[in-house]
Amino acid sequence: MTIDIILIIAGFICLLTGLIGAIIPGLPGPPLSYAGLLLLHLTEQVQFTAYQLTWWFILMLLTLLADYLLPLWGVKKWNGSKWGNWGCVIGAFIGVWWFPPWGILFGPFIGAVIGELIFGKRTMDEALRSGFGSFVGFLLGTVFKISVCGWFAFCFIRALW
Repeated sequence: MTIDIILIIAGFICLLTGLIGAIIPGLPGPPLSYAGLLLLHLTEQVQFTAYQLTWWFILMLLTLLADYLLPLWGVKKWNGSKWGNWGCVIGAFIGVWWFPPWGILFGPFIGAVIGELIFGKRTMDEALRSGFGSFVGFLLGTVFKISVCGWFAFCFIRALW
């Protein structure tokens, strides 16, 4: 019984950290949330089916893939370069840590524009379009991560209820 309590608390901490990681770049939100479900599964209180665990794992992998591909899609759709994409990632990281909470929203856009202007040798119009594409892709990926981590948290709480 004591080990179950420890596993449930550790699972809850993983879920909470996963939700935070869905917003903050650099923290693997979906894998942490999935780890929380696995820790709950290891208890005697809750047993998920192999079907549930497999589909949640696939969903977690798809979320990770989308998190990397959506900004690339946004840059490509709005004719940006790899410099815009790198700027988006760096801008998101700097924005989150140095300029919260608005840095989360504007960091990816500003980073992509700066990346395109300095390293991509683009005009201001091209850089703004690329920045917009990176920003849209970053936001879509973030919304997807938050949704999946939220779903995992819901499944965790529902299973304990």
